[in-house]
Amino acid sequence: MGLAPFQIGREADFEQLITEMMDEGYGQVLSFVPDYLISGLRSIVLEKIDQGKLRPAGVGNNTTFARNTSIRSDLICWIEKNTENPFEQEFLSLVQGFVYYLNRTCYTGIHDFEFHYAAYEAGTFYKRHKDQFKTDDRRQFSMITYLNDDWHTKDGGALVLYPETAPVAILPEGGKTVFFRSDQLEHEVLTAHRLRLSITGWLKR
Repeated sequence: MGLAPFQIGREADFEQLITEMMDEGYGQVLSFVPDYLISGLRSIVLEKIDQGKLRPAGVGNNTTFARNTSIRSDLICWIEKNTENPFEQEFLSLVQGFVYYLNRTCYTGIHDFEFHYAAYEAGTFYKRHKDQFKTDDRRQFSMITYLNDDWHTKDGGALVLYPETAPVAILPEGGKTVFFRSDQLEHEVLTAHRLRLSITGWLKR
């Protein structure tokens, strides 16, 4: 499988995510997803919120799932792989192109992925954790793309990563994508002071 036409020339962004992740423990690209696609995806999740389609997130997988608002209090809605929405199709195609590049250059053996919308209303958070389950090691890499418009430090909701060196706080600015190992990097979402939107997902073996 090769890259789709709109993915040609994206190799530099793909390589930046991978190289920074290998060197620093995480990678980030400010404009990984173009503005028009961020706007379209933001409109989708806002409509889903209005329609009540987002549900409280839980912790754990199918065998250990539980809702615990002292650990996380965001709302989520999964993106179906067979979606007919053109914005979601384009986003998933971009992810597929990245997976193809990752497998070709790093021999990671990724063959699946899953993504959901995440909404943090004012006052919500997600405490420090890792993304890989203790009973299921299929999640290899975490990938987060932010859908926010005009985000500032005062708005809270920073993603705090805990690499071996020192904690790193990343503002959830629209279009930015963050990439790291699901089994290695602890992270948390600080309390948001306004509605915070993202697409969060995992590349799986």
